[in-house]
Amino acid sequence: MNKSLQNYQVQKWITVLSVFLFLLKIIAYYFTNSLAILSDALESIVNIIAGFIGLYSLYIAAKPKDTEHPYGHGKAEFISAAAEGSLVIAAGIIILYETIINILKKEQPQKLDQGLWLVAITAVVNYIAGYICIYFGKKNNSLALTSSGKHLQLDTYSTIGVIAAVWLMLLTKIYWIDKAVALSLSAFIMYNGYHILKKSLAGIMDEADMDVLAKVIAVLNEKRKENWVDLHNLRVIKYGDMLHVDCHLTVPWYLNIHEAHREIDDILSIIKKEFGDAIDLFVHTDGCLDFSCAICTKNNCPERKSPFQQKLNWNMENVLSNEKHRV
Repeated sequence: MNKSLQNYQVQKWITVLSVFLFLLKIIAYYFTNSLAILSDALESIVNIIAGFIGLYSLYIAAKPKDTEHPYGHGKAEFISAAAEGSLVIAAGIIILYETIINILKKEQPQKLDQGLWLVAITAVVNYIAGYICIYFGKKNNSLALTSSGKHLQLDTYSTIGVIAAVWLMLLTKIYWIDKAVALSLSAFIMYNGYHILKKSLAGIMDEADMDVLAKVIAVLNEKRKENWVDLHNLRVIKYGDMLHVDCHLTVPWYLNIHEAHREIDDILSIIKKEFGDAIDLFVHTDGCLDFSCAICTKNNCPERKSPFQQKLNWNMENVLSNEKHRV
């Protein structure tokens, strides 16, 4: 199955599940009148809205490249993640507001034992769903799916806190714990919403993914061929499940067009083997110059002008440079 389509199918079922879990939490709040449980339910509303946003963004991201979108539609996932982060922050603010209102009204929770089991069920289901989302998100390089998974697991951790608070209230009959947990949850939720938003904005602004970039460099270093005299001006950008790679490759100047193209095909094959088939590769080939001989490892080169001095190991600093390298 196509990765984008698989992401879409996973998100569709997660969205349906989010509606079900929200209803369970609302029932639990109806029984208990617990502010902590209400806070957990309000966060689940964000899961539902974020699920539908994520579903639409994955539908858009799955569309193939076209004339108006030559790099595909993968950036829709960053917009989805930004919306989700904003909604998480909004949920934290709403929980804070409801807590303050409840403190002023001085209402106390009731029938806590009836709500406890319902909330516990949602915690288990949420964590499993989040694990599935993160698994497929990482497997298919989907930020939207990974963000949804992390949000679901975040919801699980906050639910565990609610369960602990309800259990303590059952044991101690100290009901201010309910309000303290709700205030803590609001701060925790807003903090995590900020991190989701920050990561999505980095993607929208084409911020380099240093981990992916380092991995590309390491793979090319390991599989390096003798005709790859030098590599520079490397750029790596990920939109959805599509990895866009462009660079300048220095090859022996006497290679003909077909020979140079075979070197590019080798690079594409190596990157696909490591990162999957969703690769957009653009390589500008440069002919070597006299100073390139010092770093050229090619044996029996018929046009060598000076002896080999040392192999240039490609790293983050020299590969990102715009200049051809000298010893």
